[in-house]
Amino acid sequence: MKWGKQAGKQRYKCKNCGILFTGSNAGVKKANQFVWFEKWVIERCTLKQLSQRSGYSVRSLNRYFYQYLQEPPVLSVYPSERVNLLIDGTYFNDDLCLILYRDNTIKFTQLYRLTDGEWFEELAEDLANLLELGVQIESITCDGHKALLKAIKHVCPQVTLQRCLVHIQRMCLIWLSGKPKSEAGKELRKIVAQLHLIEDVLQRDYWIVSLLKWHETYKDYIREKSINPETGRYWYTHKMVRRAFMVIKRALPHMFRYLENKRIPKSTNGLESFFGHLKGHVNVHRGLSRLHRRQFIQWYLYMKNKE
Repeated sequence: MKWGKQAGKQRYKCKNCGILFTGSNAGVKKANQFVWFEKWVIERCTLKQLSQRSGYSVRSLNRYFYQYLQEPPVLSVYPSERVNLLIDGTYFNDDLCLILYRDNTIKFTQLYRLTDGEWFEELAEDLANLLELGVQIESITCDGHKALLKAIKHVCPQVTLQRCLVHIQRMCLIWLSGKPKSEAGKELRKIVAQLHLIEDVLQRDYWIVSLLKWHETYKDYIREKSINPETGRYWYTHKMVRRAFMVIKRALPHMFRYLENKRIPKSTNGLESFFGHLKGHVNVHRGLSRLHRRQFIQWYLYMKNKE
């Protein structure tokens, strides 16, 4: 029979022997523990903070959470049409590489891979798996990693490829430096600085014309070579200016595909922001082992998809 409450829980009394006891439900207990695990993963809460809020000891929370970490969930692919994928990788301190395939329209991670680098075989396998699972890829926006470009060309050459303008602009500005010494470098830097402002076809055409005029003026300058008289080996004298121009030249066919379709993102900034938040959460729990760090990332991606 019911016999009052103890510590907020219903207390019972046996009619036969008079023993008092409180009831427990294993399912409810586990669900209550999982609530705190979700806060630990998503809300950047430390064990000490959660202990003060939940009433569990730090040791108990640590034990519960490690049990959950050992059973990471499987991410479900969301089959859909006209998917505009963002693909990029990020590295953690222990040479752990996370590659994400994220649907930019619904902000949903379709697939991920935890590996040690961006390799052609793995990237091609992931793209093939997405297609086989019913994801109809309309476009892919990426930073132009050679292995990824090769995988896209091998698996889905018909997909619209958009090179990330922010990556191109950032790398060119780094190579040209903040204050270029040559006139060619100064002029090219002004052109590159306008890249992210292009919003329509007319602006694109004006930008390309300015780039062509720059090349016509300085084509001999970027072709200049220096030769080692002893070995006969040569190198381009103004290699940084040349490198910046050549990156733009090679990427130009895939730089402005977003103007043809407004659904296509022109940069992978959405993924960069996602990676920043993820690393912030991982750094809060920097004491995790390599295995637990991988499992934490898997749980984080799963819970973010649920949101």
